[in-house]
Order: sequence, then structure tokens, then C-alpha cells
Amino acid sequence: MASRTPPTVRMRRLASELRRLRGAAGMSREDVAERTDINVATLYRLETAKGRPQRRTLTSLLELYQVAPEERDVLFALLKAAGEKGWVQPFAGAIPEHYSMYIQLESEAASVRNFESLLIPGLLQTEGYIRSSSTGQSPLMPGDQIDLQAKIRVGRQNLLTRSNPLALWAIVDEAVLWREVGGPAVMREQFEHLLTMMELPNVTIQIVPFTAGSHVGMRGSFSLLEFPDPDPTVACVETMAGNLFQETEEEVRACTVAFDHLRATAASPAQSARMVSSRLA
Repeated sequence: MASRTPPTVRMRRLASELRRLRGAAGMSREDVAERTDINVATLYRLETAKGRPQRRTLTSLLELYQVAPEERDVLFALLKAAGEKGWVQPFAGAIPEHYSMYIQLESEAASVRNFESLLIPGLLQTEGYIRSSSTGQSPLMPGDQIDLQAKIRVGRQNLLTRSNPLALWAIVDEAVLWREVGGPAVMREQFEHLLTMMELPNVTIQIVPFTAGSHVGMRGSFSLLEFPDPDPTVACVETMAGNLFQETEEEVRACTVAFDHLRATAASPAQSARMVSSRLA
């Protein structure tokens, strides 16, 4: 039997939006079936990324859910490109959470493995660190965009403390501990926050020490987002052009092997906590 082709990132996003819109309209799948020519089984497939809707089917659903024209344009664009893999989401000064592809995937993931070579991982940053790093990376960014970016990132961190928390395994290069973002007070608060997060059972933090020498993480930062079965893992690689989503088995395996190497190279979680504590001395 031929295996089912894994859904692309954009097909996942489209399916998620269809579920959200139906919920916002207060309808069950049976309700939709009664008011359209779309049966319950077909709607289930579309809402779980197991099938790609035809344009007329999507039109019928969006009309039923009374979706605004500008949001329809976004969803039709997703439909048009739903079959394409490995696409780039360009960086922007501030991206509304609803339209951020990475945030959408992160919110649906069961676990995230993240390596960062230059900064504290976003899910572990304090607000002061967020604002200082945003200003440093984008000196011309308007204050309201920095405010929005901080609000979005702080909001993402609720994933770690919700009733069914996201499992996070974060690895950083030791250089991150020595790069003074925002000054001594901001860094002290950040180190204290890291130590607090290290105590959570769903959070593991490791640090690759300078003594490790050259390592695979020197090629750049990346994340692996894992979902409940049967959805496959997605790799997200950071580039100067934006976030590159990788979905093929070979691409995901390469990132998985790299993370496993980093995990073996890094100091243990207990040793890593001592390294953070030493920066507070």
C-alpha cells in the first residue's frame, strides 16, 4: 500500500483555519453538511489536512462562515500553494500572531527541539531581553512594532505552563551567556528566569561549552516541531532570508541527527544550570 503524502506546512495551516472558522461560526460538521453539498467525511479530511479542497468547496465554506474578503484572499493564497514544500516565510518587523506560520505550528506541536547559537531561545526570553534584542537587530524598528513583537513572544510562552504543556528541549551555545543583551540588569533577570524554567519538568536546557570546540550547531539555528500522530515532524531552519520550513524525510532526519550530536556535545542539564548560576556570581 502506498503511504499517504505528508501534508505541507501550508496545507496544515489551511486545515487549521477551516477548523477555527467552523468553531467561530458555532457549527458542527453535521451542521455544515446540512447547509452545503459537502459531506461530513469530506469536511473531516479537509480539516485534518488529509485532503486538499477544491476552490469551489473552499468558496462554499467561506461564504457559509461569513469570512471577510481580506481573510478570504489569504486562504485562497494558501490553497493555491498548499502543495508546495520547503517555502520561506520572510522576516517582518512585527507579525500578527494569527498570521505567523511558525507560531501556528508551535501552538499545535507536542514538543519542540530548538538550537540557538546567538540568542536565548524565544520561548525562554524575558520581556527586557526581547525588547533589547529586537532593538539591537533592527535599530530602525518603530516602538509600536517592538511592543507588538514583545507581546506576541511573551504570549507564546504560555505554551510552557498551560494544562497540557509543550515539551521544550533547548540547546544554546555558551556564547549566548556572554553576549550582553540590554546590559547587566537585563541579563541578570534573564539568567534568573532561565534557572526558574530549568525547574519545569517539561523544559530541558543544555549549553554547548566553549571547550567543545567546533560543532554542528555552528552552521546556524534550527527547530524541530513534533506533532501528535499521524502528523510528521517539521524542521525550521533560520536563514538571513527568513525561516525555511523543511518537510521531507531526508531534511528532517538531517536536522534530527544534528540535534542529537548537539545533545551529546552539550553539558548535562545540571552542569548547564551551574554554568548559568556562575554568571550571576
